[in-house]
Amino acid sequence: MTDFSVEKQLVRSLYDALDHASPEQVSDVLAQFTAPDYLWRGYHPFHELTGADSVATRFWKPLKMALAHMQRRLDVFMAGTNEIDGHQTVWVVSMGHLMGLFDAPWLGIQPTGKIAMLRYCEFNRIENGRIAETAMYFDIPHLMMQAGLQPFPPQTAAHLVQPGPMPHDALMFADAPEAEGTETLRVINAMITDLGQWKGSLPLEEELRRTWAEDMIWWGPAGIGATYTIPRYAKQHSGPFRAAFADRSKTTHICRMAEGHYGGFFGWPNFTARHTGGFMGMPASETLGEFRVIDIYRRDGDKLAENWIFIDLLHFWNQLGVDILGRMAEVPRT
Repeated sequence: MTDFSVEKQLVRSLYDALDHASPEQVSDVLAQFTAPDYLWRGYHPFHELTGADSVATRFWKPLKMALAHMQRRLDVFMAGTNEIDGHQTVWVVSMGHLMGLFDAPWLGIQPTGKIAMLRYCEFNRIENGRIAETAMYFDIPHLMMQAGLQPFPPQTAAHLVQPGPMPHDALMFADAPEAEGTETLRVINAMITDLGQWKGSLPLEEELRRTWAEDMIWWGPAGIGATYTIPRYAKQHSGPFRAAFADRSKTTHICRMAEGHYGGFFGWPNFTARHTGGFMGMPASETLGEFRVIDIYRRDGDKLAENWIFIDLLHFWNQLGVDILGRMAEVPRT
């Protein structure tokens, strides 16, 4: 039985200290828990940052000043070894929302004075009792929409403040049985194999039924939205997405892990593809675009039942010459 109690407690202690720290204290808190060469990866416009002070100054301090009385609302907490490096490294993963009162501008987005929730997912690599590496993906367009902005054309699926897993059993502060995580990773890998064919011999819905439950829920990012059941997922996201892209590269991940009935992965990027037109109402481009993605899954039996997706759409469209954040940040709220 693998024991991740030390790694989990390290991340929980960081969260407790960080959540209670003032903006001015964040740098010292991060320095206490992270390695000297700490690598942090975040969504556009942050990208890669190195060192606790840089992460605190660029990301955490401005965010904590914007979202007053910020609290962390966890939906998933788990740990596991990384399949990509032969299970040599340990990663602790959390997912949920950072909630606060949107009282000051952030990234040029004007405050509302109301509750706002920044949905996030974070992978932390633990080494020698410190956090050596973090991938923290967060849905900035979702926050923009809460502030009354419309950064994208009407999306194909539903815009929601997304809940956590239906069974409410994903806060694994104590370790889950190792066999359950092994099975979850097996199903995730089977799904990746099917997806990697991109446009295989099976009709899309039949392909999806190989690894997805019929009443699956796909909690997609703002700009695409959430969708429910295999037929609606095929109609409202998967089908339009596949039709709008060509020249998709192979999928690559930095970390892929699972614990209990939950698992996930991230890449930097996960894959590249060429937009042939129509996705999210945008015109075609000859430029290959990167997709930086985190996926978190819930397994039910031998099928995947829920999927939370974080896609850096701001980075993707910025590569294609569309600065969503820049053009929307100063637009008056509706």
